[in-house]
Amino acid sequence: MNDTKVKLGIIICDRYRTCAGGKCLRALRNREGAFARYEGKEVELVGFATCNGCPGGNIEYVPAEMTKNGAEVIHFATGMVVGYPPCPRIRSFERFIREKYGMEVVVGTHPIPENYHTTHRALGTWDAEAWKDLIAPTLADETTRLAYD
Repeated sequence: MNDTKVKLGIIICDRYRTCAGGKCLRALRNREGAFARYEGKEVELVGFATCNGCPGGNIEYVPAEMTKNGAEVIHFATGMVVGYPPCPRIRSFERFIREKYGMEVVVGTHPIPENYHTTHRALGTWDAEAWKDLIAPTLADETTRLAYD
């Protein structure tokens, strides 16, 4: 990754295709959630697209377009882990993009909103170790989660 500017793309779940990206963009600007990793760095968003719905047809093509715009990192939007059910293909998508495009993949964008956190805790959705790892970049403190409700 370039030390002066990080160029990234965001891929969102298709069920949120009408999302304006407000929470993702706010978190990017504030370096919150999975974007905290860029604290002190200049960041440029070079692409924003959906997965194109199950089974994720755009995962095969969108990263190519984003790399043409200089993307070095792909972020899967937080909606892929907080929607119900969470995307069951996250790990496959992650492996495919890393292998085919040699890009870093980060699961998450904005902090998990508190209302989703409460629901998924009650349902036990994220009890498995694999999910704990997946939500870690976006699992913020309660005050931050409330700010993203």
